[in-house]
Amino acid sequence: MFKNYFKTALRNLNRHKGYTLINVLGLAVGMASCLLIFMVVRYENSYDKFQPNFNNIYHVITQDKSEDGESYTPGVPYPALEALRQDLPQVKTGALFCNFGCQMAVLDPSGKAIQSKKFVEEQGTFFMDPEFFEVFTYTWLSGSPKVLAKPNAIVLTRSTANRYFGDWKQAIGRSVKMDNDMVYTVEGILEDVPANSDYQITAVASFATLKNNQLYGYTTDWGSTTSNFQVYMLLPSAVKAEAIDQQLKALAKKYYKNEDANKRVNFLRPLSENHFDEQVGNLGNHSTSRSSLTTLSLIAFLIILMACINFVNLSTAQAVGRSKEVGVRKVLGSNRLQLFWQMLGETKVLVVISSILAIFLAWLATPYIKHVISLQEDLHLFTVQTLVFFLLTMITVTLLAGIYPAMILSGFKPVLALKNRINSSTIGGLSLRRVLVVLQFSISQLLIIGTIVAIAQMDFVRHADLGFNKDATLVLDMNNDSITRKKLAAFKQDLLSDAEVKQVSFCNDPPSSNSNWGTNFAYNNQPDENFTLYMKYADESYFETFGLKFLAGQGYAKSDTCTGYVINDCLRKKLHIKSPEDAIGKNFRTGGNPWKKIIGVVKDFNTNSLRETIRPTGIVSLKKVYYRAAIKLSSSNIIRSQEVIQQKWNRYFPEYVYNATFLDKTIEEFYQQESQMALLYKIFAGLAIFISCLGLYGLISFMAVQKTKEVGIRKVLGAKVSSIVFLFSKEFTLLILIAFVIAAPLAWYFMNSWLENFAFRIHIGFGVFAIAILSSIIIAWLSVGYKAIRAAFANPVKSLRTE
Repeated sequence: MFKNYFKTALRNLNRHKGYTLINVLGLAVGMASCLLIFMVVRYENSYDKFQPNFNNIYHVITQDKSEDGESYTPGVPYPALEALRQDLPQVKTGALFCNFGCQMAVLDPSGKAIQSKKFVEEQGTFFMDPEFFEVFTYTWLSGSPKVLAKPNAIVLTRSTANRYFGDWKQAIGRSVKMDNDMVYTVEGILEDVPANSDYQITAVASFATLKNNQLYGYTTDWGSTTSNFQVYMLLPSAVKAEAIDQQLKALAKKYYKNEDANKRVNFLRPLSENHFDEQVGNLGNHSTSRSSLTTLSLIAFLIILMACINFVNLSTAQAVGRSKEVGVRKVLGSNRLQLFWQMLGETKVLVVISSILAIFLAWLATPYIKHVISLQEDLHLFTVQTLVFFLLTMITVTLLAGIYPAMILSGFKPVLALKNRINSSTIGGLSLRRVLVVLQFSISQLLIIGTIVAIAQMDFVRHADLGFNKDATLVLDMNNDSITRKKLAAFKQDLLSDAEVKQVSFCNDPPSSNSNWGTNFAYNNQPDENFTLYMKYADESYFETFGLKFLAGQGYAKSDTCTGYVINDCLRKKLHIKSPEDAIGKNFRTGGNPWKKIIGVVKDFNTNSLRETIRPTGIVSLKKVYYRAAIKLSSSNIIRSQEVIQQKWNRYFPEYVYNATFLDKTIEEFYQQESQMALLYKIFAGLAIFISCLGLYGLISFMAVQKTKEVGIRKVLGAKVSSIVFLFSKEFTLLILIAFVIAAPLAWYFMNSWLENFAFRIHIGFGVFAIAILSSIIIAWLSVGYKAIRAAFANPVKSLRTE
């Protein structure tokens, strides 16, 4: 019996090659999309789960509450580490300091740097204490966490040691110099960290070294925090995070100066939320959000649903042609249940064929998905989890696509079937098919509107006025050792001697960055204010280099230390100063520093990404923390200018590797996740439109069969081709309009929620919806046009000769 069913299924598929091709292609594209999205979502959810204590590890977050709301930072004050260990002995507490970019030089036995062995480590260099490895678990190939208790000790990963020394086994006891400042002895080797981790360690120096080095700003001041210094806790299974949070609130009262409306507290964030946290981010170079993964999962479901809808439409369109077959089988003794399983079996055969093609398509697309969403390693298609998911998908698709057509076909009455009395009214369900088309185009228009909004927002982000000039600005990473500081003035003058260089400024950060240096401060001889001030340290050329506009006062003169403060207008407003002019000359102090005067107020500029509001910011001169050179170039010959700058760098600082990026590129990386989502929207909106077109083709095919004689009669009575085409097109236009009415409010709600992630954003106007509906109607007309025109040009004699 099953063999007979199988043969019948293959014959039917071969007989209706066009329908088979459309069905297979639609299901294959839908299943391949679903499989790819599953692989991405599964990978994103796997970050750091290799940690044995994954569910018990927590990150200590700092929250600042003020009259204007809440702000968060992943860092804590330096003295918080010992305070937490003393007051919370029941938990294990480890700390790290992330060194965002450094140079490592391998030393020969005499202690000299090997010129060919200088490496720029843009990420992955940390300072850690031994206790960190009681919280996190890593494989030690040589040494143990105890070696990090010693000053000037460093631990490398296997791949890093291989790069530095050729063979990691030869690394122990060798020396490296970090940033041409501190010499470290290699005391241990770690196995490479898996790619699906937000802690991509390349080298770990002892935290004891950092505490003794003023370059890293170590202080015992509880009012100063940096996002670089982070603390993690491993909670025993019996201890609840909520209980620790309550204790942290008590510690805040003990150590922080929580005055007036300002409240600084710490709380625990689970490691499971680390990869998805949009408030403070993570230390990896790849992050996502749970909302993005939820959106992708929903898109996968909708696409596979659309593919199933196509199958239902095409199968019911074919039902009239198979009515006699069903009638004969019933006369020969088949019951409805047998016919039901036969039809469902045919669906299963088609799904299996589609699955083979889907796996092939997914295999072709897998290498490109890695680059589309910036994954750190290749996705693996043939894993147990992926294959189990795909098997479940096949079963689900078979049931979703096959049950309804099988019920319709197996329910034909043999008398009507054999007398060729089966038609659309007998089959029923034409309204259901229309509902399915409306559902398809609702999904398509939802994705089209989402794509338009995402693209428009990203275009706005790229061209928004940030309050400063980011164009043609080369940001050069520097060291800040005493030798480098002595050469800065000469280096600057040499750069400015080139006609292509407009201006040069040394600073700790450009105006807009992901690095936040917060501190407590006081104004006008009053006690400390109740909110955090964020600092930019820069020389006197900073304002001209970045085109910052003064609302009052002026910049400071050349100096190695603070001679006066320049504040932004946001800070002026938060201090309730009536006008920028009124701020000039007022006393101002940061941390425990002496009082100085406010000498200038600049127009607000975006201090972080456009997701965040502008922060109260102070700008001051402090030479010992200049880690970057911002070089404003003429746009006439940028490539030549870069080459000249590199040559001069190598002449002044031969001990350092040249490492520079353009500021506009750095700022663009702020929105990597949103750009990736916009690209994914484009891809899947295109797939949804493609599948919708197949669905329309299925329904127009059904209508063309049912209206064959009607079209013939109309043509005999004088109907024109255009009126017959309109006969077919008007219904689909109406269905698309209904779909738009459903999709538009949903799309507005979801995309408006997405836009709320941005403090600066576009407004969803009428134009977005107009483009969506017009594009949908045009696509539908193109899909319907072929069948409609073919039916209109058909010879009426052929359709009426049987009457």
